[in-house]
Amino acid sequence: MALRRRHHIAMAAAQPASSLRFTSPPHTIAHYQQVSPGHRAQVLIRWGDKVLRDAPVFDPRQQHAEAQEMQFGYNNDFVAFMPLPRGSTNSTHGLLCVNQEYTNPELMFPGLTKTNAVRTMTREQAEVEMAAHGHSIIEIRKEKAGWRVVEGSPYNRRISARSTPMTIAGPAAGHDRLKTKADPTGRHIIGTLNNCAGGVTPWGTVLIAEENFNDYFGGDPDGLPEAASYKRLGIKGKSAYAWSRFFERFDIEKAPNEPNRFGWVVEIDPYDPKSVPVKRSTLGRFKHEAATCVVAPDGRVVVYSGDDEAFEYIYRFVTAGQYNPKNLAANRNLLDEGILSVARFDEAGTLCWLPLVFGHGPLTPANGFQSQADVLIDTRRAADLLGATPMDRPEDVEANPVNGRVYVMLTNNTTRKPEQISKMNPRASNAYGHILELLPPGTQ
Repeated sequence: MALRRRHHIAMAAAQPASSLRFTSPPHTIAHYQQVSPGHRAQVLIRWGDKVLRDAPVFDPRQQHAEAQEMQFGYNNDFVAFMPLPRGSTNSTHGLLCVNQEYTNPELMFPGLTKTNAVRTMTREQAEVEMAAHGHSIIEIRKEKAGWRVVEGSPYNRRISARSTPMTIAGPAAGHDRLKTKADPTGRHIIGTLNNCAGGVTPWGTVLIAEENFNDYFGGDPDGLPEAASYKRLGIKGKSAYAWSRFFERFDIEKAPNEPNRFGWVVEIDPYDPKSVPVKRSTLGRFKHEAATCVVAPDGRVVVYSGDDEAFEYIYRFVTAGQYNPKNLAANRNLLDEGILSVARFDEAGTLCWLPLVFGHGPLTPANGFQSQADVLIDTRRAADLLGATPMDRPEDVEANPVNGRVYVMLTNNTTRKPEQISKMNPRASNAYGHILELLPPGTQ
């Protein structure tokens, strides 16, 4: 197939001197924040600070979900700066788009601890947690005194796990495995969970990646139709959150399909505060880390993702259509058609992208796949059957826009045994991780 391409791999390859024109800060760990000479750090916005015009003043002892949905969320991850006006390269005025990945109830609420939070949390506290998850969009401007948030901006927006309506697009949209009592269409989802890294599309939207969504669901998966699928994703019936005690959709015994509605990449248009976020099912369902976009030489858009868990895989999606830089609106649904592939490395140092396409190889009804939707809902299991290479916690994937080289950040894997090492994963009990450099074909 056309997408079955190979890349050579180089590890820690020598690179030319950096073109960046500032002095690097000291490479050391200290009790204070370090920045390069001539630069300074400032606090721009904090958990609980106002995002929407009518947000109340934050009171950590009197928290309410409605207030939190107007205030800045908790535990930031992916951050994107989107210039204003749209399509410009302005570096002093724009939209700051920030993921709020997860919550620490023992730090949020007086009296709660790591050991008692799930058991003793109230319904209202659980709703505050849900409201603190998601994404914040704020307009910011650089002035002489530094950066400031533009209070009351029409762009400012909170997206939460508690109440933000979303749709799902692509092959999984409307599939029976996504239908619930609350949404018999299988197309309308409330909220997004555990948004980790992400990406920015060439047409000016933001992609946020749902990672450890398995942590939010309670109930016993054994005996359910999705039991094997949920086991592969780590949904074990013991939730790290109290939500399933109060909300039916987080109890898999009462809403057995609800977890299938998470684990996707969500596309958000930060320039349109009334737009509905879309979960793009063509990008697959797993514990996404990153959704890095690159425009290929032929005009198609490539999206790279890692599945952030030990012995999981690296993925690449390539659009069927080409990016149209002259008509940004024409790219609105570009991510709904294309091919998702998973990486398999061989000992010679080459990479083969294996397409995750229904009917190809083992991805057939004989192995439980009835459609492309099934392949995408069970991306991990499909990748297992294709023989993808298990990696040491694939996290961020970034491309060099100058030379086309791609860098994969592998965080750690202390459970890798000596007999499991390879050129791509060269350390047993890998506590510190490593970086892979993927070279385009024809380069050394």
